[in-house]
Amino acid sequence: MYADIIIDISHEQLDKTFQYAIPPELEGILEIGSVVRVPFGKGNRQLTGYVISMTQEPSYDVNRIKFIEGIADKRVNAATDMIKLAFWLKTHYGCTMNQALKTVIPVKDKINQKVKRAVCLNIDEDKARELLLIYKKKAKAKHRLLEALIEEPVIDSEIVRSKLNISSSTVKAMEEDKVIIVKTEEYYRNPVSDKKVFGKDVVPNEEQRAAVQSIIADYNNRIYKTYLIHGVTGSGKTEVYMDVIEHVIASGRQVIMLIPEIALTFQTVQRFYHRFGDKVSIINSRMSKGERYDQFLRALKGEVSIMIGPRSALFTQFPNLGLIVIDEEHEGAYRSEQLPRYHAVETAIHIAKEHNASVILGSATPSIDSFYRAKNGEFKLLTLKNRAGKSELPQVYISDMRKELKSGNRTIFSLKLQELIRDRLDKKEQIMLFLNKRGTAGFVSCRACGYVCKCPHCDVSMTAHRNGRLVCHYCGYETPQVKICPECGSRYISGFKAGTEAVEDAVHKMFPDATVLRMDLDTTKGKDGHEHILNAFATQQADVLVGTQMIVKGHDFPKVTLVGIVAADMSLYSGDYRAVERTFQLVTQAAGRAGRGVRRGEVVIQTYSPDNYGIICAASQDYTGFYDKEIAYRKMLSYPPVSNMIKINISSEDENKLLKAAENIKQLLDKKTAGLSDNIKLLGPSNAPIYKISDVYTKIIYLRSADFSRLSYLMDCIDKYIQDNDMFKNISIQYDVN
Repeated sequence: MYADIIIDISHEQLDKTFQYAIPPELEGILEIGSVVRVPFGKGNRQLTGYVISMTQEPSYDVNRIKFIEGIADKRVNAATDMIKLAFWLKTHYGCTMNQALKTVIPVKDKINQKVKRAVCLNIDEDKARELLLIYKKKAKAKHRLLEALIEEPVIDSEIVRSKLNISSSTVKAMEEDKVIIVKTEEYYRNPVSDKKVFGKDVVPNEEQRAAVQSIIADYNNRIYKTYLIHGVTGSGKTEVYMDVIEHVIASGRQVIMLIPEIALTFQTVQRFYHRFGDKVSIINSRMSKGERYDQFLRALKGEVSIMIGPRSALFTQFPNLGLIVIDEEHEGAYRSEQLPRYHAVETAIHIAKEHNASVILGSATPSIDSFYRAKNGEFKLLTLKNRAGKSELPQVYISDMRKELKSGNRTIFSLKLQELIRDRLDKKEQIMLFLNKRGTAGFVSCRACGYVCKCPHCDVSMTAHRNGRLVCHYCGYETPQVKICPECGSRYISGFKAGTEAVEDAVHKMFPDATVLRMDLDTTKGKDGHEHILNAFATQQADVLVGTQMIVKGHDFPKVTLVGIVAADMSLYSGDYRAVERTFQLVTQAAGRAGRGVRRGEVVIQTYSPDNYGIICAASQDYTGFYDKEIAYRKMLSYPPVSNMIKINISSEDENKLLKAAENIKQLLDKKTAGLSDNIKLLGPSNAPIYKISDVYTKIIYLRSADFSRLSYLMDCIDKYIQDNDMFKNISIQYDVN
């Protein structure tokens, strides 16, 4: 047998592996993640390596392959854990081992530790004053430094250089004379620039206490489960998290707290600092390499107890992980868009099992997948039915934009929303305007009657392409784009197009005295872009906050009493089987931002589909009613979570090669599934929602089966097929699981 080994797991360049032969005495003992001693290079110097895969077949001439010399460390260490996790990602999500390794190692390059230098007086004061007289005549710079050190025996080296204007040669000369010493102290870069505390201690209500006690009771009995906390918006899920976290860290273990967006970091960190102080750290992609490296080291050394961050924080290497919390677990941000296309919830559950840790998932609008698993007993369901404190759920109005058009209102805002905006501006209360927009491909609908062009075969909306065709991205069905509504004959049928800038402009035009902030990708590009905007709105420097999904995820602004959902239909008809679920989640979450203070809030949902069950259930915050309807739809069409589904993305710059490759993979799958039971369904190949991006074309094949092991088997078949076939040399294959 042979083992593929990486010599230095901490380095960015992980593409290079070395193959070694496994000696007979180590066969059956070595496993993925084992730390081994290997001879390396021409001099056969001994180095430590990590086993990342094993095979029966050598990759090159066996006479050139050296033998592993032995196991270096039988103990399970952080690196071993990361390699085992990478191997699981590889097998579960269909990627290379190196891609998985680069994912699980959040800080790959060693960064020099940041240091503080201080100049210290090394002689007693009497001796110093004697020298001062000598320096006064002959060495003015030395005199200046010594005089300052008599007053302050320890001075930061930066002050010595900039304010006292002392050169490094002068410092070195005085150090050589043993008049002073220069002390160097390593310190960590602090990613949290401001530790101001907001809020006050909250006394939990009966529902919150019951949830906390249930989780802690299991934890104390060493029963580690996955919990789903389903609580209405404003029910105090964060307080439940913090009470459980406090118990876990008191037991000597650590916690990972995931949030869906960097935009949530500011408010979340303030709340956690208020409770836990310097036990808290953060990690995210907006931080510098040095900041990320320092937090990585602090976690590895056990110097912090809580790591907060988006998806990548999941790979924090704590020495004794006890709990993973995933807030707003339904969010699409928890699914990676790069290889491996892992889902943070699934990955967290796997990590927790490996560490005997618990997982808490929390949401007002749990994913259908999670709620389905809770209903089946796989997760433990905990419910918070009431808002914490005295605040009430908001009053919700549904504005039928079809009627607005018929009445002559052709503005972005319904008459009801206009009325309520004026009212709030007069009362000096705050407003959030949310544009429910996901992705770039739009649906086609009639503004007069609300008709939406749908695929007759898949029950998802068709997508308008630039070539004048409507396309279904599940089965490939095409039809010419319509210019007259087939339902009512209106000419007002087209793709709905609007953006946050258009909404902002409309507010300025209709309400010129209003102060407006806009929060989207364009306005939050800087390192602290999210924080500046959210802090400005929190301190009431603006009347209106216009934004995309990032403004509705977990933020708590007590002065916001009105939320306007400008275009609920923009996600309702996205061409995805999850479209109604996402719309329900986004609308419910947006509505939940209103009235979190003393005064009851109001919400206006603008839609051309007021009768859609997702809109109706979101307006009444009726999750159970929505779930019952949605799961019936999933069962009827065998969509996840009732069945498993894999999306195979096939990409190439050469369109002809792509077409041939996609057809060959389809033929392979047809052949491999022929001998299996008929519960495996194959759809495609069809064009991707955006067929060509940056001169790269993409085709999609869908596979569905109730048995995930069969889908995993088919992924392995594809991988082996493309490895042995030269036609796939410039073809990219990527998998999306469920």
